[in-house]
Amino acid sequence: MKSFILFLCLAQLWGCYAAPSFIALAYSEPPCDDPEIEQVAAFAVDYLNKNLLQGYKNALNQIDKVKVWPRRPFGEVYEIEIDTLETTCHVLDPTPLANCPVRQVAEHAVEGDCDFHVLKQDGQFSVMSAKCHSTPDSAEDVRKVCPNCPLLAQRNDTRVVHAAEAALAAFNAKTNGSYFKLVEISRAQLVPLPVSTFVEFAVAATDCVAKEVTDPASCKLLAEKQYGFCKASLHERLGGEEVSVTCTVFQKQSQPDGANTANLPSADQSPPAPTPAGPPVASLVVGPMVMEVPQGPAVGGTHHDLRHTFSGVVSVESASGEAFNSEKAPQVTQLGAAGPVVRHCPGRVRYFKI
Repeated sequence: MKSFILFLCLAQLWGCYAAPSFIALAYSEPPCDDPEIEQVAAFAVDYLNKNLLQGYKNALNQIDKVKVWPRRPFGEVYEIEIDTLETTCHVLDPTPLANCPVRQVAEHAVEGDCDFHVLKQDGQFSVMSAKCHSTPDSAEDVRKVCPNCPLLAQRNDTRVVHAAEAALAAFNAKTNGSYFKLVEISRAQLVPLPVSTFVEFAVAATDCVAKEVTDPASCKLLAEKQYGFCKASLHERLGGEEVSVTCTVFQKQSQPDGANTANLPSADQSPPAPTPAGPPVASLVVGPMVMEVPQGPAVGGTHHDLRHTFSGVVSVESASGEAFNSEKAPQVTQLGAAGPVVRHCPGRVRYFKI
């Protein structure tokens, strides 16, 4: 009798340790190009762009990996890794992502790498956690495509800061509207011969009239924010500096459709042609001019690294308290699998690989 009781106890203990824990840990690995997985990836990219406060919008380039975990009591969690490419549209630009061209290799492209956990419940997606970082293409790869193309420069380089402020001063000197202040220097390139600086930067309107400003420090940003985006070049000449700038001023946030337009003739540059299928460009073009602008501070780095995107965003865990950590989760063989597992990832490349 004692032996029988001991046997029962041992059987119960064995049952606890041998319980099918894989039920809670098992996951599936659908193809990366499955339509539903692409829908999840598109949702993740949209979430990324909505949380970007600086830099440029990103477009999906490739889905690298995906796992689908069951979630108690309902729903499922997608653990997905994606690659993105920087577009030419600034995050403040209201242009839809579908109309934003991806920056090409010759322009020194920037690639993003992101890991997302996306919950699907009752047909709705929500982001549980997100982590990204981004890196520019290597100089060697750019040189292979375009040996003489300029590479990305540090945004806080004194020449870059000077070019941005000179361009903004030229813009403010010619506009009849609000006085604009510098928000960020987004990207820059230095050309050795002829000595030139190309810079892109974001601006915001203030409560001052540009023609009447005597003390720029007293000008305050409008409560109803109005932003703009500028592309400029500064060429060093024997007699001074030639500054050319094109600024696109977006409508105020409460008026998402359309854009303000102010046009002035340029001596040596015309506004860039609108992107096909995109909204019309509203711009003010100035140049060339001889300017001297004091240098000012700017954020370093050649680009806005996506690793800073979610620093202020709190990750949301599932209501069941489950945590999905790919580094700690055991690799579980799926039930019913026979023979070698066929890999359907990574998925297709939509643009190009860096």
